[in-house]
Amino acid sequence: MNTKKKALGRGLSALLENPATDITSKNDMSGKYVVGAVSEIPIDKIEANPFQPRNKFEEEALKELSESIAEHGIIQPITVRKLGYGKYQLISGERRFKAAIMAGLTEIPAYIRIANDKQMLEMALVENIQRENLNAIEIAISFQRLIEECNLTQEELSSSVGKNRSTISNYLRLLKLPDEIQAGIKDNIISMGHARALISMENKNEQISLYKRIINENLSVRKVEEIVKNLTEIPIVKTKIQNLKTPLPQEYAEAQEQIKQKFGTTIEINRNKLGKGKLSITFNSDEELKRIISLLK
Repeated sequence: MNTKKKALGRGLSALLENPATDITSKNDMSGKYVVGAVSEIPIDKIEANPFQPRNKFEEEALKELSESIAEHGIIQPITVRKLGYGKYQLISGERRFKAAIMAGLTEIPAYIRIANDKQMLEMALVENIQRENLNAIEIAISFQRLIEECNLTQEELSSSVGKNRSTISNYLRLLKLPDEIQAGIKDNIISMGHARALISMENKNEQISLYKRIINENLSVRKVEEIVKNLTEIPIVKTKIQNLKTPLPQEYAEAQEQIKQKFGTTIEINRNKLGKGKLSITFNSDEELKRIISLLK
């Protein structure tokens, strides 16, 4: 191991030990930006979060936030991770970050963390899920990414985001709806309650048809649930089973009597109109059964 360390050379070794370049160091060279603390970081030193689950920000809301920041400053610091070389990457707080840029700020208060890519994605997704203004599809996609990309079980996910498993399952099921309906959920055309009712339908065409009815007729969630129940309920029809048993043809009746005589026990041939049926041999004891078996042989 010592030989391998020396083989790195003093230049690379020094680089790795340099707090300004080492992403695992708790300090940078100046000692100004410390992991675990809130520091004012130049905005041009922070790059966007490639794991950001949100891809849509309302311009009007960003503008209002920007005006508020220009007047009152950043109340809640953003969270970044150290990349090294005086660079940082946004973990959470992208709306505040974008609004700060719009407001003309050159520095922004940030809580500094050390995180690998998996931790980075998990933190970004969990932070977004806990936001109140995230739409149901964005939450569902975030849940799915946490499960698939962070290798979380539903139990671990439930613990991470503070939601029970049934809630998580309901969100994930939204992603099975047709794209048109998912877009309607994202744009708040229909509610989560409407969507959950539509999920109960298996036929995609029927889902889209009812989705359009919801919009055109302004149907309530309760009304949609009622419609879905009527469409998916299997009607129970009480029918009297007809006896398909028919009298045996003469040749079968004679055969039945011959077998009865041969085996010395009750023999019955049952046959329906389609020619299907069964041959029953009755026995009253193990000894009688053995006798019948020996005759069959």
